[in-house]
Amino acid sequence: MEELKEVLRKLSQAPGVAGYEGEVARLAAALFTGPATEVKEDRLGNVIAHKKGRQGDGALKVMVAAHMDEIGFLVSGLKKGFLRVAPVGSFDIRTLMNQEVTVHGQEDLPGIFTAPPPHLTAPEDRGKAVALEKLLVDTGFSEEELKGRVRVGDLVSIRGDFRELSGSTVAGKAMDNRPGLAVLYGCLKELEKLNHGPDVYAVATVQEEVGYRGALVSSYGITPDVGIAVDVTHGELPGVPKHETFALGKGPALGFGPNVHPAVYQRLEQTAADCGIKAPRELIPGGSGTDAMAIQIAREGAATGIVSIPLRYMHTSVETLDLADIQSAARLLAFFIRDLEVSFKEVLTCC
Repeated sequence: MEELKEVLRKLSQAPGVAGYEGEVARLAAALFTGPATEVKEDRLGNVIAHKKGRQGDGALKVMVAAHMDEIGFLVSGLKKGFLRVAPVGSFDIRTLMNQEVTVHGQEDLPGIFTAPPPHLTAPEDRGKAVALEKLLVDTGFSEEELKGRVRVGDLVSIRGDFRELSGSTVAGKAMDNRPGLAVLYGCLKELEKLNHGPDVYAVATVQEEVGYRGALVSSYGITPDVGIAVDVTHGELPGVPKHETFALGKGPALGFGPNVHPAVYQRLEQTAADCGIKAPRELIPGGSGTDAMAIQIAREGAATGIVSIPLRYMHTSVETLDLADIQSAARLLAFFIRDLEVSFKEVLTCC
């Protein structure tokens, strides 16, 4: 668990706004290099780790994908020593007021989202979130000082320290979806001890937060028979619908719905039962909002599954999860892959 915690700490703290995932990609490539047969990066920036199985030519190809990008901002203008920003990905505006950020200009600069104090706010506006176009970033520099350090188009990432809470619970930024990368790493490490048949492709994908682009490109090139998206889902907490959330530390959730192939779901569920892993069903009646949406329809299509880590406070700087769920998800995927034979292809296309 200690190694897993340190792996996640490094992944979480690295900046990787969608479209600019280079630093996280280097970390992922270094992690995958040990347990994988081959690691490469494609033109879009996806990191693809290939681990050969015993089936040889004609082997079943299994792709496990987790996106490494995070939501963030681009500087859109300078105003009297403050910065205007445009979002990259979706934000809950309520969480941004007074939020710490890092401005990636000529050098990294600490900054804070401004927010007018209630004392200086009209009574009717108190308690309301400030519109994003009215939010500014304060770095403490004057207008003239900023001009030499920051320009339009520079990245701004959310800042959030990695925190250890009770037991194996941790919190930090970019937990959507750096835990997925930790799952992929754990799966590859577990597979080193297993005599697995399929060829495995562990892919750290880019630009999921802005349209699943990395998954679309990488799955087009790999042409997997089976593709599993590893992502996060909403964790249980007071005040939210219990049937739409999942308890932390009680195992990963398994997606179920039209974005998931029934045979893949059944095999994942059976593997979880055989391994003594709790894996509750997550009902997804429409689009899953994960890389599985792209993997499912790349080229002639792939049979997809979704494995999700319960996460509280999604898209904030204090996203919270339990390391035990990462560990369980990694083990589940490894044993799921181990037991897949070439004949599983026939199950996928059977009417």
